[in-house]
Amino acid sequence: MADSTTLDIRQITGRVVLDGASQVGRLTYFIVDMFRGLSEVRIWWPRMMVEAWNIGVGSLFIVLLISGFAGAVTALQARYQFTGTIPIYYLAGVIVESIVLELGPVLTALVLAGRIGARYAAELGTMRVTEQIDALESLGRSPGSHLIVPRVIAGLIMIPVLTILADVMGIGAGWFSMKLVLPITDADFAYGARSFWRPFDATYSVIKAFFFAGSITIISCYMGFNTQQGAEGVGRSTTGAVVASSVLILLLDVLLANLLLQ
Repeated sequence: MADSTTLDIRQITGRVVLDGASQVGRLTYFIVDMFRGLSEVRIWWPRMMVEAWNIGVGSLFIVLLISGFAGAVTALQARYQFTGTIPIYYLAGVIVESIVLELGPVLTALVLAGRIGARYAAELGTMRVTEQIDALESLGRSPGSHLIVPRVIAGLIMIPVLTILADVMGIGAGWFSMKLVLPITDADFAYGARSFWRPFDATYSVIKAFFFAGSITIISCYMGFNTQQGAEGVGRSTTGAVVASSVLILLLDVLLANLLLQ
């Protein structure tokens, strides 16, 4: 019994290691193929513009809505936790720093992981199981330049832009909410925001958004591109893309905070 248990553990460990190494190899080949496709600008440029429009305009409402509620809730919670213990203008700094450093980029990325990531994985997964990608390869066309590069570059451009808009919306909503529940003037809010603001804060928010955009687009495209087993496989790829992107976003959030906020 002990020998069989030890053998089962070894088999499971071996399968996990082999599957992990296989995934790393396929992902590496996928990224190399994507970089090769960058040279075919005339192919991916018009497709990238369409994808950028779809990401920016299609996601703008939900991003602004969530960031607005995040700013309002942050202001109300700050009033509950800190009123009477610190000067009131400090709350403005708490709201601005919370939105710009954390809530704006992270909430935007998690929302887009569900919206953009699921869409990319489903699109490419459907194309894979219906053999459209195979047909493209048989014609001597690069799937990287036609399918992957436009989506990745569009995400790298538009997700930081959406993050900036989310930051502005969150701060504006927090400002408005504070004026409704606290006796704070516009001058007090501006003074408190400037007191804690550092020039690197905005840069840090954009850097986080850029890395989050890369994780969303690359992981989602990779999961969809390697879909197998028909409609069931498309469903698994879509779910896996959202979960993997969300987990990677949270991991990158911790790593970037440790590396950049010293």
